[in-house]
Amino acid sequence: MGTWDDLAEERRATADLLEGLTPEQWGVQTLCPAWDVHAMAAHLTVPCTFTAGELVTTLARARGNVDRAALRMVERRAAQSPAELIAVLRERAEVRKAPPIVGVMGPYTDALIHLHDMLIPLGMRDSRPADRWRPSLDFLVSARARVGFRTAALPDVQLVATDIDWSHGDGPVVEAPAPALAMAMTRRTARLDELSGPGAEVLREWSA
Repeated sequence: MGTWDDLAEERRATADLLEGLTPEQWGVQTLCPAWDVHAMAAHLTVPCTFTAGELVTTLARARGNVDRAALRMVERRAAQSPAELIAVLRERAEVRKAPPIVGVMGPYTDALIHLHDMLIPLGMRDSRPADRWRPSLDFLVSARARVGFRTAALPDVQLVATDIDWSHGDGPVVEAPAPALAMAMTRRTARLDELSGPGAEVLREWSA
């Protein structure tokens, strides 16, 4: 399977997770301060529902501010019910819309990271194969990830995944499961305690 197929699988898996949540869980705050689980679900439908016209109009109204435009697109979709958002993720799982610069790896990595943004506050674990993080790790260490995923160059450390055969960089070693490395590279602090090795503190300080 290719990355588009993998993205479709991630959307369906997220829909399955959301379908099993209680109304109270839909209101739980995610790791993204602006969004609860409901708003995060709405955010995840944007890549498979936006139109070029909506993007241009929203950007214009936001005076070119991409972050503000993204929030407005989420706000529109957050008016949908949980059942409607779940249906969108399933029905439009195969939609292939690639943002400029980041391409398909943007929405694919977004889906993986934001799933954990919901799972961790919900006290749930991701039991799916770790190997699906490999393309996202390759993307996150690339220059393209500077658009929307990390705002600064990574520190001079060697990143080593402990659950898949993947490593990158030179310098003091940082070992962790693939999801924890991805969360650290996107400056989320929830799994920094899983980092180990002589470079772990360097990456913790950079992430925090």
